[in-house]
Amino acid sequence: MIVKREKLSFWERLYLPALFGGFKVTWRHFANTVFKGKSVTLQYPEQKWSVPPAYRGAPYLVRDQEGNTKCVSCQLCEFVCPPKAIRILPPGPNGPPADRPNAEKIPLEFEINMLRCIFCGFCQEVCPEEAIFLMKDYSLTSQSREEMIYKKEKLLALGGTHAGVQKWKGILEEAKLQEEFALGQSGSSHQP
Repeated sequence: MIVKREKLSFWERLYLPALFGGFKVTWRHFANTVFKGKSVTLQYPEQKWSVPPAYRGAPYLVRDQEGNTKCVSCQLCEFVCPPKAIRILPPGPNGPPADRPNAEKIPLEFEINMLRCIFCGFCQEVCPEEAIFLMKDYSLTSQSREEMIYKKEKLLALGGTHAGVQKWKGILEEAKLQEEFALGQSGSSHQP
């Protein structure tokens, strides 16, 4: 198939209309910035980007209100991670005890390779203990590749304490109420 190319006019061969169109866009941006004070460019170190509410940033481990580690080394986040960025080393049978009640174990090692992480949020969704959250952090920098592998201590320090999440406290109170209710019902006669 042969496509006939149309001949360019005199003005099109000079490229002046395209050149003036480019100058027009440049002048419009310049005028908005200088005369009207409307800047499209963000001056990054001085001006920070306002993160939208649904933004998924870097995953970090969080502590509960008492400062205890929430992770119980179930390894679900490691299994569900698509790029295999999470690595957890659970304790052995004679490993250190958990630092909080209602937990059987805590991980010996927990690391996330931030170079592999795709910030998908699967780890946050699958965590039964609500121990890992995607924070609003988007500026991850380092001098070497080894610094981008975040260990448990760094993840806990960056994650901090996540207020308002006390999953087991509510379940413990609910269990106590059920015990009291069961004890109160045992003496009464119940007819269908």
